[in-house]
Amino acid sequence: MATDSWAQAVDEQEAAAESVSLNLRNTKDKAAQSLLNKLIRNNLVNTTNQVEVLQKDPNSPLYSVKSFEELRLKPQLLKGVYGMGFNRPSKIQETALPMMLAEPPQNLIAQSQSGTGKTAAFVLAMLSHVDPNNKYPQCLCVSPTYELALQTGKVIEQMGKYYPEVKLVYAIRGNKLQRGMKLQEQIVIGTPGTMLDWCSKFRFIDPKKIKVFVLDEADVMIATQGHQDQSIRIQRMLPKNCQMLLFSATFEESVWNFAQRIVPDPNIIKLKREEETLDTIKQYYVLCNSKEEKFQALSNIYGAITIAQAMIFCHTRKTAGWLAGELSREGHQVALLSGEMQVEQRAAVIERFRDGKEKVLVTTNVCARGIDVEQVSVVINFDLPVDKDGNPDNETYLHRIGRTGRFGKRGLAINMVDSKMSMNILHRIQDHFNKKIEKLDTDDLDEIEKIAS
Repeated sequence: MATDSWAQAVDEQEAAAESVSLNLRNTKDKAAQSLLNKLIRNNLVNTTNQVEVLQKDPNSPLYSVKSFEELRLKPQLLKGVYGMGFNRPSKIQETALPMMLAEPPQNLIAQSQSGTGKTAAFVLAMLSHVDPNNKYPQCLCVSPTYELALQTGKVIEQMGKYYPEVKLVYAIRGNKLQRGMKLQEQIVIGTPGTMLDWCSKFRFIDPKKIKVFVLDEADVMIATQGHQDQSIRIQRMLPKNCQMLLFSATFEESVWNFAQRIVPDPNIIKLKREEETLDTIKQYYVLCNSKEEKFQALSNIYGAITIAQAMIFCHTRKTAGWLAGELSREGHQVALLSGEMQVEQRAAVIERFRDGKEKVLVTTNVCARGIDVEQVSVVINFDLPVDKDGNPDNETYLHRIGRTGRFGKRGLAINMVDSKMSMNILHRIQDHFNKKIEKLDTDDLDEIEKIAS
């Protein structure tokens, strides 16, 4: 089954009013997740990941920068960078920007999670390499969806605010141009199909004049039928000295194979995996006999957990909807992230939660994947995470409870157990992480209140 979690498979079955291929759903989920992160990011993620750099020429000195001034940017671009609220380069920018701005240009494959400043980095590279006196396309940026292209375009407009000589055009379906015309904008951003048509079929763009080719969200891109082939066909039309920049949040084998086909002689930046650490997170379990008993136990500890902010994870959106409804009926204020919501609606819910307007967020794995709300200090697993075969999903467990205990602060994880099977799953999770999970008496909440506050 082509799903990345058991929960997603269940969500699919529940929503099976129409028969939709799981591959297509996965693609939409990935694109929606990426867009959601762009909508909710107000600032850079404070990541502890270390950056690993593999250079095409290992004898070349590795430069990194601690300030934007060191990059010797055009004054109007430096003003644009500071205007966007970037005071100093993020971890990935420190290493990637000197490579992207080098002369002669260097190709780059970079792994970068959402919120690390990679869009600003490649936008800065494009704006730096453009010659505003030449009125034709010089930089192409390909995104997997129309919405993601628009988000990148907004960054270009913000950063290029003081550089009005550089113009931008969107190569997206629906943007009809007159046949025979030649584009005068220096930067073109769009989706692979339309970009390919503009380069080959309609010849709005002369691909031989392109200096920089950016392929963003490669992992989302190759999940979409046809995008991989279209991107390769665009790349083959470009001159040999065109700078190739490819970014992906994940580096699965399929992404690697694609990246190496499209980016010759690359420098490579990878994020080292963070150590699996649960040292600052206190873990408990609550023994129940049914879903209703789990709800009662949750009601008992609700007052203690709302001292801080909490996330409650359920397997399916059906359970999440039921739980949010029951809590609301008891007069508790909760937010619900549901699979039926549009991306913009999800972003609004997360904004409200992050602003503290609701203290508790009920969600599923699928909706919450990749979302960071840094002030969360309590996570409740209403359902323990299992994979599609019913085995413990240790990675998801770590991902869920790792939202607490950030930056050395104490965090709290409470697991609801309602059967022999879920107790067995909990024991296996405990063995995997070699970390004792203690039984919680919901009548004694002093310890919870201490940790939550």
